[in-house]
Amino acid sequence: MRFELFIATRYLRAKRRQAFIGIITGISIAGVAAGVASLVVALAINNGFRQDLQQRLLGSTSHISLQRIADDGIKDWPALMDRLSKQPHVVAAAPAIFEQVLISRGPRARGAVLKGMIPKYERRVGDLLNSVKQGSAEGLEDSTNSEPGFQPGMGGSETRPHKTTQAESRPESKAADKSVRPTQATATEADQSPDSLAGVHARVAAMSPIVLGKDMAENLGASVGDVVLVTSPQGELTPFGMVPKYNRFRVVGIFNSGFFDYDSGWAFTRLSDAQRLFGLGDLISVMEFKVDDIYRADVISHDLEGAAGKGFMATNWMEQNKALFRALRLERVVTFITIGLIVFVAALNILISLIMLVMEKTKDIAVLMSMGTRQSQVRNVFIAQGVLIGLVGTGIGLVLGYALSYAGGHYHMISLSPEVYSIDYVPFAPRAIDGALVALVAVGVSFVATLYPSWSASRILPAEALRYE
Repeated sequence: MRFELFIATRYLRAKRRQAFIGIITGISIAGVAAGVASLVVALAINNGFRQDLQQRLLGSTSHISLQRIADDGIKDWPALMDRLSKQPHVVAAAPAIFEQVLISRGPRARGAVLKGMIPKYERRVGDLLNSVKQGSAEGLEDSTNSEPGFQPGMGGSETRPHKTTQAESRPESKAADKSVRPTQATATEADQSPDSLAGVHARVAAMSPIVLGKDMAENLGASVGDVVLVTSPQGELTPFGMVPKYNRFRVVGIFNSGFFDYDSGWAFTRLSDAQRLFGLGDLISVMEFKVDDIYRADVISHDLEGAAGKGFMATNWMEQNKALFRALRLERVVTFITIGLIVFVAALNILISLIMLVMEKTKDIAVLMSMGTRQSQVRNVFIAQGVLIGLVGTGIGLVLGYALSYAGGHYHMISLSPEVYSIDYVPFAPRAIDGALVALVAVGVSFVATLYPSWSASRILPAEALRYE
């Protein structure tokens, strides 16, 4: 053991007459440990919320979106999507249409983004359809029984040609038929009447399906099976001027993604129904992609933009949510600075304890210097003592902080209201790099706190200190 470290460790063992200094030293160690543990827990919570937000966000949106610069729609999109799906790092692709609409039900109305999609492709690039909590997204699938002549409720029975029997050719039978057939005809007309309950159910079942966000459905007062009116602001030109285009949709599901913007302002329908509503023909507005490395989405988006050709532009999830993640980074910095003040207070305790120790050990320092101890060695003694306090406190704080983070994340110790925060517990996600950063800052602050006491100790003159001894 080096000379300076040996004396520093001896000074940390408080004797009975130095108990007060020992208490201050213990408080300094406890302060450093508390500050380090608090920082580790706070950064783990911040990182947990960021990871949870990122997972929900990436599950709700695609990694990369490709669209026309002129916003005139993408033509021949099946061939383009097939070609771009073969690009490196591209996992899946899906076509989509995004348009602003007005969704109303009775006197209630809400502005929304209507997304037209093909479910089998949409599930490959995102998990938003899996967040349907009421009803089912299966209603967005194209009907398999769409052949001409199929009618719901036929039950697969065949309509056989009617054969004329001898009984029907008799006059008595014809007379009897005259009294029966009007009743049968009346029943059939009643079933096909627009005012009949069966007719209403048939028309509702034939309407285009739509999936609404949870908050939007609550604001509209809509539930699964209800009918909503979707109005496009684009409209169409008629001899009477511009007339808004609208269509009635049947609510088949309600999703809950956990994002207020999506749950309160988004709705999904089939791609064909959206094209029909907006009069786009076979055009799409956006082509979405899922990639194998989300953190290289910016580079992959540039490659896709070049492969698509002139007139296309691509955006990725980091660009689309730049403001959100910037706010999280700012919150992380503010949290680090705010809770880091605990370490700063602990450093003041180290400063005070070392100053008091220098005053207490003035005679011992003078004796050591008269025996040939250099000023640098005296300075290193008190630097080593302060750094030891910081190291011990940092080690205790790291163990305590990671233990609390593990327990909080594993046992869900802190509960939340899922109606407000979309999750029912506080997520903890401690990282090793955060612990290394906190330890470096804590030890660095402890080192800075030793500079003045160590300099003061090295400036002691042995003759002056021992003159009256």
